Order: sequence, then C-alpha cells, then structure tokens
Amino acid sequence: MRRVSVVGNSGSGKSTLGRALAARLGVPFVELDAIHHLAGWEPIDATEFRRKVGEIVDGDGWVIDGNYSAVRDLVWSRADTVIWFDLPRRTVIRQVLWRTIRRGVTREELWNGNRERLTSLFRLDPEVSLLRWSWTRHQVYRDRYAKAAAERQDLAFIRIGSRKDAGRLLN
Repeated sequence: MRRVSVVGNSGSGKSTLGRALAARLGVPFVELDAIHHLAGWEPIDATEFRRKVGEIVDGDGWVIDGNYSAVRDLVWSRADTVIWFDLPRRTVIRQVLWRTIRRGVTREELWNGNRERLTSLFRLDPEVSLLRWSWTRHQVYRDRYAKAAAERQDLAFIRIGSRKDAGRLLN
C-alpha cells in the first residue's frame, strides 16, 4: 500500500484517517478540496485541477482524500488501494453536525482562506450546506463505491463501515 485513494461521504473521517495513514506510510497526504477550492470557495479551472492532480499522482507514494469525478480516473489509474468510508448515515450526519459547529465557532480556516459558516446548517441547498450535502450524497456514494469495488479488480478496496474498522486499519 503506497498510493491510496480515500473516498466516502463528507464528514466520514477521510481526512483524519488519511493524514494518519500517510504519516505511517511516510508519504504525502493530499486533500483534493484544498486544490479544488480557491479563495471565496471558487472552484479551480477543471484543466488546471487535472494538471495539478496529475503531477501529484505521478509521485511514488501518496494518500489522496476526495471524491472528485473530474480526477478520479487520474487518481485510480495510479492507486493501488481505495479506502472507502461507508459509515451509517446517522454517524456521518452527527459527525458533520459537530464538525461544522466546531469550525463555525472557532472560525477555523480550511483551505485558501475559506471557512465554514454556522448559518450553513440552516440552509436547504446542498451546495451551501455540508449537512444537507452529506444527507443527499450518502446513498450516491454508497452505490458508486459498491459498484466500483465489484468491478475494479485492479484495485484493492477496503471498506470502512465503522470507527473500529478505521482503527484496525491503522493498527
């Protein structure tokens, strides 16, 4: 395991596990969100996004966190392992709720000066509310990665269904 793609719903634990795994493997950890979201939450140009991710995946080893279909082919063409977070919806929603509250209160900077806002919790638009995004994307990601795990014999898929699974993987 040297080139790992970590996928799954927002708030499932991808970044936490990804950082820890990268440290254990001695490889860089990359959050695709940090590349994709420019200042003011503006998305990067698709061609530039693919170029930057292409440079990263050319490396010898890495752990990449993110679900972006625009670069999945690049990441998975070089990955040897996909770690798929498939936690229960209630767990993901609880984690997203508490994380958003913590980030909103502390004004934690995420990437390129961007911050989550507490007011986003009350929005119904999944493009604005991470809580709503996680709710609406849960089954989409479950279906997408279950299908990929069944079809992609060239990749080792590791399904994480609980925090205990994540802990066992790191140990």
